[in-house]
Amino acid sequence: MLRYARQTVLPELGSGGQERLKSASVLCIGAGGLGSPALLYLAAAGIGRIGLVDDDAVGISNLQRQVLFKEADQGKPKVEAAKAALAELNSECKIEAYHERFSAENAEALLKNYDVIIDGTDNFSSKFLINDACVKFGKPLVYGSILGFVAQVSVFWAGHGPCYRCLYPKPPSGHIPNCAEAGVIGAMAGIAGTVQALEAI
Repeated sequence: MLRYARQTVLPELGSGGQERLKSASVLCIGAGGLGSPALLYLAAAGIGRIGLVDDDAVGISNLQRQVLFKEADQGKPKVEAAKAALAELNSECKIEAYHERFSAENAEALLKNYDVIIDGTDNFSSKFLINDACVKFGKPLVYGSILGFVAQVSVFWAGHGPCYRCLYPKPPSGHIPNCAEAGVIGAMAGIAGTVQALEAI
C-alpha cells in the first residue's frame, strides 16, 4: 500500500483499482523510444504482468531517447536489458521477454495471454500487422508514433470503436522517412510513450 499510496488515494483508482492493475497484463511490442517510457511507467504503476517483444540490441544511438537503457547495455538484447531494469524498478511485476520479431506467425501466441497491447514500433508494416492481429483477437491497442517534434497516440479497439485501418486504410505508397532518416527529439518519445502507459492504465 505504501508503494502505490500516491495513486490509490485517487478516488478514480482506489485500492480496488490497484488490485485490477496487479491482475492486469500488458504486452509492449517494441522496447525502443516509445516502449522505454511506457514500460517504466507500467512497472512503476504496478501492472502485474508485462510482456515485451523486440529482436534488436541496444546501440549507442538508442540512448538519446530510449531511457530504459544505460551505456553498459550496449550490445545486449533490448528485451534482456529492459527486463533487468524493470525488475530493479519493481520486483513485484512479472516481466516476460520475447527476443523475437512480431510476425503473423507468432501473433496469436504472443497476444492471446495479454489484456492490452501497446504498439511501440517504428514502421508501417509492423503497425498494420499489430492492428490486424488485435482486431482478429479482440484486443485493445494503444497506438503511438513519433517523428521530429510530432507525436500521435490513440486507442483502437475493434468492436468497441475504430481500428487503425479506419484511420489509415492502407500503408502509404510513397517513401516515409523513419527517425534515423528524419530525426526525432528524444523527449517526444518520452511524452508519447508516457501517454501510452496512461491510456493502458
